Amino acid sequence: MKFTTYLRDGAPRLAVVDGSELIDLNDVQPQVPADLRAALRAGVDLHAAARAALAGPFARLALAATKLAPLLPDPGKTVCLGLNYFDHAKEGGREKPDYPWFFYRGSSSLIAHGDAGVVPTVSTKFDYEAELAVVIGRRVPRHTKEADALPYVFGYSCFNDMSVRDYQKRTPQWTIGKNFDGTGGFGPVLVTADELPPGAKDLKIRGRLNGQVMQDANTSDMIFNVAETIALLADVLTLEPGDVIAMGTPAGVGQARTPPVWMKAGDTYEVEIEGIGTLINPIVNERV
Repeated sequence: MKFTTYLRDGAPRLAVVDGSELIDLNDVQPQVPADLRAALRAGVDLHAAARAALAGPFARLALAATKLAPLLPDPGKTVCLGLNYFDHAKEGGREKPDYPWFFYRGSSSLIAHGDAGVVPTVSTKFDYEAELAVVIGRRVPRHTKEADALPYVFGYSCFNDMSVRDYQKRTPQWTIGKNFDGTGGFGPVLVTADELPPGAKDLKIRGRLNGQVMQDANTSDMIFNVAETIALLADVLTLEPGDVIAMGTPAGVGQARTPPVWMKAGDTYEVEIEGIGTLINPIVNERV
């Protein structure tokens, strides 16, 4: 199954995707919340709801004609990993980490497929990061083991962890450089876990700047895989339905190039993950 979140009258709405069309689930089944996180928290069987919607003579919208929202406009927690591909750690002058470099993203930083990533007025060092996003579907009990972790995943999407590098390096914690408004591309669709290999392993992941491939890797290259990451987080906190994990980026980021490549107004960055889709964000300057 594929799901997306689109905007209607300015409000996010959950829809099932069928090829180039979508069906609003709440319209055809009012018991299904119109918000993905709310539906997951309520324990709604979204697979069954989607199958019923796809089988009926319900109104369909052209996906290309809709305005999308971030897949989860207001996720519970967005936990991100840094340095989770060895080549990316190496290009940044660091060794393979023994434990993930975790940080948080806030919902105010998130943007949808098609929305513009914003170069802030305070910096020109605006970088791209193609990533796999994991959406948690059920509450993950504390101390869940790696072998038991994957059934808690509802699905996967694309993420662009756009980073303001000079602000990222101003403190030992990366959070400030990762939370500028308009820097977290998320979407365009969620593909449910049953449609992909376990843990979304062995999927090609690419990032393209203005059509040129800048990042080209495979999700099997991750240092900490999805199941291990969930287990490590479960040692610390409770993951809940609608939480998101951004799994880190492979090598090829702009700051590691000679000379560095920074995104600027007029650019476009694409994140493509095999079996999931392509997230596209144009780049603009901040308006003040």
